[in-house]
Amino acid sequence: MSAACTDELSTARAAVAGAGRRLLAEGLVTGTAGNVSVRVGDLIAITPSGIGYDDIEAGDVCVLDAGGRLVQGRHAPSSETPLHRAVYASTAAGAVVHHHGLHSTAVSLIHDELPAVHYYIGRLGGPPRVAPYATYGTPELAAGVRDALVDRNAALMRNHGAVAYGASLPEALDRAGLIEWLCRLYTVAAAIGTPHTLDDDQLTAVAARRRQS
Repeated sequence: MSAACTDELSTARAAVAGAGRRLLAEGLVTGTAGNVSVRVGDLIAITPSGIGYDDIEAGDVCVLDAGGRLVQGRHAPSSETPLHRAVYASTAAGAVVHHHGLHSTAVSLIHDELPAVHYYIGRLGGPPRVAPYATYGTPELAAGVRDALVDRNAALMRNHGAVAYGASLPEALDRAGLIEWLCRLYTVAAAIGTPHTLDDDQLTAVAARRRQS
């Protein structure tokens, strides 16, 4: 492994550890729930399994090769490794964030798609779909999320939470926070009435406006 790649991996591992603490601080995860990863070439730096985010240091972050085998780290990788690998295999993602945000999980219980309650939803590629429920850590869950992410960069997971990806970890974190904000907006509005939603024409106009700016 080249010195440049080693340096990049060290930076990625530190960033993954820091992202976990950010998710915890923002209330998007509790305990050891959720996971974060960054792609470095053919390698993936991903949070370890069963360790609280406050306790994860850069050296605890796992590094996996293209086949999903552990090549660096002293712990087992996240149980949701299949989900992360599926996202990388089907998109150009540079980072993936999965969280258990309260409002994201709540919306996943009652909808097949997050209603378009705000034009910011265009930043996610359109209204996020809800992947069918499947046991965590399984190929079935990974496949469902992969399908829900077609033409989207974020999705909800039935009775589970949310996932978002980006070209970089900051972008993935921003989208992970945005889907939770949109779900929170929806749940707050739905508690006091029937939310007005944007139609396809309005969302198309927003997309066109974004391309002009």
